[in-house]
Amino acid sequence: MSKHAYVTLVTNEDYAMGALALVRSLRLTQTDADLVVMHTGGAPAQALKPLAALGARLVPAELLPTSDAFNERHQRARLHANAPFTKGNKPSFHTPLDNFAKLRLWQLTEYERVVFIDADAVVVRNIDRLFGYPEFSAAPNVYENLADFHRLNSGVFVAAPSEATFVAMLARLDQPEAFWRRTDQTFLQAHFPHWHGLPVFFNMLQYVWFNLPELWDWKSISVVHYQYEKPWERNHPKAAELGPLIDLWHAYHSGEGVPNIDLLANPVS
Repeated sequence: MSKHAYVTLVTNEDYAMGALALVRSLRLTQTDADLVVMHTGGAPAQALKPLAALGARLVPAELLPTSDAFNERHQRARLHANAPFTKGNKPSFHTPLDNFAKLRLWQLTEYERVVFIDADAVVVRNIDRLFGYPEFSAAPNVYENLADFHRLNSGVFVAAPSEATFVAMLARLDQPEAFWRRTDQTFLQAHFPHWHGLPVFFNMLQYVWFNLPELWDWKSISVVHYQYEKPWERNHPKAAELGPLIDLWHAYHSGEGVPNIDLLANPVS
């Protein structure tokens, strides 16, 4: 077992599909770190088998023991009513409350350092140097304009597992009337207010492709993160605009025709 691990979270069959592309992409980077897939009860066993076949370590992760009131405030309909998504569409299989199970990675104390990556992302070149970054490191939530560099995106981050940290998080998470507008993302920024900023290329959000094409550079990008619409959804609203990125995801998912990233064309500014 390595002292380092890449960790993702699978909460249903769709995200198991996403994790398959992610795990395969990590394997292709020749990393020596462990690949860990935390999975909740919503992930069918059959959907997890291909991940194990690729050498991923499967770790059950129960939902957090949050109160009924907390769960009600963060269930899909109420959360999206109080904090609507106006920039893109969250798919129907997205269950916001499941996001908090991500915090269980702090219980993986057999590792000195972990890099969490959302299951709707692919890694296009080796990023092992992230294990040398401090807790808590994350890239900014930039996908519409540069003013968003002050907000973190929790799709990729560096953490140091610790049971004490996990216990402290649970104590803070479910305070009376606590409402985390963007679930784990909002909570993590509040819990780590002095977070260390990673270069945006470690978590390049797909909307940068058409909103900020001047920022998109294949020679620098390490992780492509498919926020909002997912590349495996059929005929999603942004499919035409994101065609090259969708094709890239399918290449990683199937393992066939994965391109040389440095030879890909950048979007036209």
